[in-house]
Amino acid sequence: MKKVFLVDTNFFIQAHRVTYPLDVVPSFWNKVKQLADSDRIISIDKVKNEIYGNEDELKEWCQMHLKEEFWHETSSAMEEYSTLANWSVNQKNRYTQNAIYEFLDSENADAFLLAYALADKETRTIVTYEKADKKKSIIKIPEVCSAFNISYVDPITMFRELNETF
Repeated sequence: MKKVFLVDTNFFIQAHRVTYPLDVVPSFWNKVKQLADSDRIISIDKVKNEIYGNEDELKEWCQMHLKEEFWHETSSAMEEYSTLANWSVNQKNRYTQNAIYEFLDSENADAFLLAYALADKETRTIVTYEKADKKKSIIKIPEVCSAFNISYVDPITMFRELNETF
């Protein structure tokens, strides 16, 4: 069973805007393309929608360098999405109502990313910069991963696990 890394929107956005700008660290982006082409990293349609919602260099780079198959359809994980939705509405003592609404917003990729990982948690590991915290105003990916025993790592840990450098 081959492990695959499922990348969150912030993997791209933080790299582009803060850590590895396209014009400064092209080797990072070459590595992302290489890993995507070899199906070691994948993402989902909802992440694509979030990235493509901005008219910027990141959108252009993704359109030029990531094949359409990189973006997996989340429609196959609707049962898992329903499980996560039921879990979230039962978290009223932990999160604000607004946090639950935001988590379940069909435009927000997080719940769909988690559902897609949950659908095959033996082989899929989420890659995100998010960290768990005690805030009640947002449901963070690592908190849901802990509740459902879904693997997640930060980008540098992913590169280490893949024995990749750039």
